[in-house]
This record gives sequence, C-alpha cells and structure tokens, in this order.
Amino acid sequence: MSAAADLSSLLATSERIVVFTGAGISTESGIPDFRSPGGVWSRMSPIYFQDFVASRDMRREAWRRVFNKVGGWTGAEPNAGHYAVARLIGSGKASSVITQNVDNLHQSAGAPDDRVIEIHGNASYAKCLQCEKRFELEPLRPRWEADEDITCDVCGGLIKTATISFGQAMPEAAMARAVAEARACDLFLVLGSSLVVYPAASLPLIAKDAGARLVIVNREPTEQDGVADLVLNTEIGALLTAALAPLNSVQ
Repeated sequence: MSAAADLSSLLATSERIVVFTGAGISTESGIPDFRSPGGVWSRMSPIYFQDFVASRDMRREAWRRVFNKVGGWTGAEPNAGHYAVARLIGSGKASSVITQNVDNLHQSAGAPDDRVIEIHGNASYAKCLQCEKRFELEPLRPRWEADEDITCDVCGGLIKTATISFGQAMPEAAMARAVAEARACDLFLVLGSSLVVYPAASLPLIAKDAGARLVIVNREPTEQDGVADLVLNTEIGALLTAALAPLNSVQ
C-alpha cells in the first residue's frame, strides 16, 4: 500500500481524531521553522519573557520584529495541509487540532476557533499581560512609531503579542484541554513536529498510553517514531490531500 493509502485506512477506521501540528505544516506556506539552519533562531536570538517585562529596549526590539515581520509568522496563506485539517474537523472525524504554531493558519483555512487549541499562543494579535484584553496589531503601530511604551488603555499593563515567549508560563487552560483531548482520542495524528519541545511533545505519548493509535508525519525522524503505529517522512499537504480523497468520496 502507498503512504496515502496506509494513512487513509487509519483515518477511516477512527472516530475521534486529534491532530497535532508543528512548524513543518507551515513551512509549506513559506513560514520558516525555528531550529533548522536558516530558521528563525539562526537569524535572531529569542527575546525572553523576563527581559521583555524588565527592559524597555527589549520591548522596543520585540515590537520592531512584529511590525517589520522579521519572524515571518504573519501574512502567509494556508496550504493544502491546513485545508485538509479543516476538512477533517468539519467532517466530524477530528475533534480538535492542537498546534504549536502561532501563525493563525488553521483558522484562516476554516477550522473553527473553538476547535483550535493554541498551546504556544498566536502572533496575529496582542494581549495585555495584566488584564488580558485583546488588541489588534495595526492600531498599536503609531504608538511604536512615536517611541511610546505600548501599554493597556484599561489597566496600564504591558501589551505583548499573544505568543508564549521563552520563560513565559504555558497557558494552563489550553494545556489542560490539550491533555484531555489526547486522552479521549482514538487516533493522534502528528503533522510536522520534531517532538522535542516539552511539555507539548508529551501529548502524543499521553494519547498512546490512553490507547490511541499514533501516526507521525514529519520530514525528519523523531524520538517517538519507535512507539508510533505509522511513521511517514514526506510532505504533509500532498499526503493529506491524497489520504482524504477516499473519505470525501463516501461522505
């Protein structure tokens, strides 16, 4: 059987799929990953949360990266992989997508907001670190251009993009929901994650321990390949499009 046929068979015999996505699904949209040569952190050092909070200069640098789109995380379009995930959710086969990505592309592809669990946050908007009010990015630009410190108009707290920075606490509610989803699924489908960043990388193991089948689709091998039921080292978009074709024809 082909890789697509193998995956299609597992999808067809599953009733509650949880999809878990990493940077590899979005590189097919032109978004750089973090750790590979040429990735984001090979071009610039991350700004740690405590430095953002403590230093006005670091906040200025963080906002410079946002408005100059240095990271490349915003402005891209969803690819075939994102649309395939949205179709899985829309069909009722998948209950949710847990994503390490901050690019908002699952929502842009049509996945409902309430089915997308963002465990590393979202780069497409900002939040007050104190009262958690949401702010859209562009209306904040004039304050950055005027060399102002960008603070909340409600409580005076610092505003930061809604991503989870190094040193920042993981979102408790999102992580609790992700763990619950992992425990409840019968198929855990990893797409484009190297599975090296914890606690996110513990989720496939939680699902496997709870009795789910585990599928890993990633260009490079991962440390969890040995416990997976199916490992496919290939491009995500083309594979999912082919794997979903038989399912689409019977719906």
